[in-house]
Amino acid sequence: MISTNGVTLRYGKRALFEDVTIKFTPGNCYGLIGANGAGKSTFLKILAGEIESTSGEVLLTPGERVAILKQNHFEFDEFDVIKTVIMGHKRLYEIMEEKDAIYAKADFSDADGMRAGELEGEFADLNGWSAEPEAAELLEGLGIPVELHSKQMKELDGSQKVRVLLAQSLLGNPDILLLDEPTNHLDYESIKWLENFLANYENTVIVVSHDRHFLNQVCTHIADIDFGKIQLYVGNYDFWYESSQLALQLSKNSNKKKEEKIKELEEFIRRFSANASKSKQATSRKKQLDKITFDDIKPSNRKYPFIDFKPEREVGNEVLTVSGLTVIVDGVKVLDNISFNVHKGDKIAFVGPDELAKTMLFRTLMGEITPDSGEFKWGITTTQAYFPKDSDEYFDTDLNLVDWLRQFSKDQDETFVRGFLGRMLFSGEESLKKASVLSGGEKVRCMFSRMMCKGANVVVLDEPTNHLDLESITALNNSLMNFGGIVLFSSHDHQFVDTIANRIIELTPKGLVDRSYTYEEYLENDTVKSLLSQMYS
Repeated sequence: MISTNGVTLRYGKRALFEDVTIKFTPGNCYGLIGANGAGKSTFLKILAGEIESTSGEVLLTPGERVAILKQNHFEFDEFDVIKTVIMGHKRLYEIMEEKDAIYAKADFSDADGMRAGELEGEFADLNGWSAEPEAAELLEGLGIPVELHSKQMKELDGSQKVRVLLAQSLLGNPDILLLDEPTNHLDYESIKWLENFLANYENTVIVVSHDRHFLNQVCTHIADIDFGKIQLYVGNYDFWYESSQLALQLSKNSNKKKEEKIKELEEFIRRFSANASKSKQATSRKKQLDKITFDDIKPSNRKYPFIDFKPEREVGNEVLTVSGLTVIVDGVKVLDNISFNVHKGDKIAFVGPDELAKTMLFRTLMGEITPDSGEFKWGITTTQAYFPKDSDEYFDTDLNLVDWLRQFSKDQDETFVRGFLGRMLFSGEESLKKASVLSGGEKVRCMFSRMMCKGANVVVLDEPTNHLDLESITALNNSLMNFGGIVLFSSHDHQFVDTIANRIIELTPKGLVDRSYTYEEYLENDTVKSLLSQMYS
């Protein structure tokens, strides 16, 4: 078990955490959530002992081991992959190194023999003989093939390094497992493997993630960071979100409506508890949910942007025709003779491992680049609004946000422009910030303001959830679900894709796989699996 007692962390006059006392118990997975800058990663580092708190203490059951997902992808470049994974169990690795040094001595003494015997005993107690096979199993589960296990880390690409470091944190069944964005750079199969691994994990897990589907699959509790405090809730992310929104609505209602809203919230708790997670903790979680009362649930104080794409005109029956589109980048065909039609009512997720192919397709459709061959044609009733993956060039200016957004607005009135900025949480002095100093998440919200100003009936979005916190992802997700126009988009967010798309187009090296499915239906369909196997072979 790991807990904190009165933990406070200050940076100058600012308190990131104030008197945090919380307990994390075995058999549970805690999703640590909070707005960008709330201190999620910092809190994990305090628990891991990598950062000292200003006051208070972290308490760990004696003899228990803490493992944390490393974020420095270059730290182990000079080590081979298998050894890097084993280094996740610090004491075991120290024993292995000392043993090897002793056995390598030319003048092996009696004292060396005694020490070697002690080390062999401790090595066996720590299941050292199974460390290498376990490391190999973890690596394969995370998509690192056997032929890479003996390579040096510096020979791997960034995505592969992330997977090795994740395997490192999982090795040896640590008592406390701290994971900061573990699904970054993982494909669908690897994420599923990790979800199953954590669902059967018997020790304590604390995870930070912007992937709501992942949090829903693995979490038994949510630890919510807000105003420097951490509040624990039983249930997964969806339960926390829905119940906190109901509680917020109740807090705003007049007294005469409170009884009705309390009944609604209590009914929600009963309904959710009946649909507890399929993991082995489901029975105990259901009992905990059954015991929740209204007073246990507090409204969230965090703000959600108001994202609302409203088409100025309805789109007609002819939307987009793409015929034989080919795009070559540095001599490589990233799009090769691509053809498809977009129909009224389509919300299409473009998926596949080749990120460049999706970006080049969107840039071509938006007229930013000219295809090497083929053509496309937008319907005469369509208007398009585009969210590029990289929007930095839009913000290379000294303009403040009001004047920045005015460039893209048909209505130049300042009140009108400020209204769109306010929806994206830029109000008062915030709206006068220089565009050039914005963070990644702030730039994304400004780009949404730009898109909303246009009133388009087709929105094209290339990885829009990058850089966003959970609040902004949820707001965008709900907006696109309710949007009455056409959506063409790419995203690695499982829940985002599954709840928006009614059609999936996968770009493969041998052409398109195009199905009018939800994302879950697409992933689980045996015919699609067989076809994709052929397309990638």
